[in-house]
Amino acid sequence: MKRFRFRLQVVLDMRENELEQKQMEMARIVAALNLQQEKLRTIIEAQEKNSRELDELYNSNELDIIQIEGHKAFSLRLSADEKNQQRIIDNTKAILRRKQEDVLEAHKKVETLKKLKEKQEKQFYKEFLQAEIKEIDDITTARFKVV
Repeated sequence: MKRFRFRLQVVLDMRENELEQKQMEMARIVAALNLQQEKLRTIIEAQEKNSRELDELYNSNELDIIQIEGHKAFSLRLSADEKNQQRIIDNTKAILRRKQEDVLEAHKKVETLKKLKEKQEKQFYKEFLQAEIKEIDDITTARFKVV
């Protein structure tokens, strides 16, 4: 019995490799996004800490204007950093959405070829079975003619 051989196996393998590469790219983007979100959390924590320290300065008996101005300047810088980081996160999310679409498209291509392979394989074995049945019928017919 000869085995089934899918004529487009090379194309299927290439598309599977392409899908795997796109998934790895998407995973790198997700990792970068997680890192950026962690940076944003760090900035927010620094803002909260700075705000608490500023409140402590205001509530203390002695007001140190230089320290207060330093905390206010630091607060402004942290706010700007937060906005920039949020913009970076938004851009990364947009890139991630595009990569997800690319992965979905590549996945559809692979699945299409897999379904085609499965369909051709079923057809191959169906034809093989029919040929085998015909051969058995021919042998049976020939045997009864001789007797």
